[in-house]
Amino acid sequence: MLIETVPFTHPDVETLTEAAQRFYRERYGDPDESPIDPAEFAEPKGTFLLGTLDGEPIACGGWRSGVHGDPGDVEIKRMFVLAEHRGKGLARVLIAELERTAALAGFTRVILETGTEQPEAMAFYVSTGYHPIPSFGYYREAPECRCYAKQLTTPPRS
Repeated sequence: MLIETVPFTHPDVETLTEAAQRFYRERYGDPDESPIDPAEFAEPKGTFLLGTLDGEPIACGGWRSGVHGDPGDVEIKRMFVLAEHRGKGLARVLIAELERTAALAGFTRVILETGTEQPEAMAFYVSTGYHPIPSFGYYREAPECRCYAKQLTTPPRS
């Protein structure tokens, strides 16, 4: 998978976001209504990554800072891999790159939210070193909201 930094408004990101929203409607009955400003994913406050395979968009995710929590925190949003590409380790590659870029930008912790209707996501985050934290964000009062965090280590400078 080729991973590149793109604007949140990139057409391929819009296509993947629409697929993610269909997935959320299937699982929860409604789309994700968390407020998102595309500017939040522009450097230096954030970044957005697009994963492609043979030129086709198959995965995306980004981080943004200054929205929730401590000033050293970034929040991962819109992390998504198309269903036909799941189970191949691509999400692990994508989240590792999100963490690496956040650490290089000087951030010390990643936070995120998911929900009980996505048990695969909850298991994935735990398996990649995330631990449960109190709920935050748009869905913090929703009983199905689950939030996670992971401390980042600063990568060595080359």
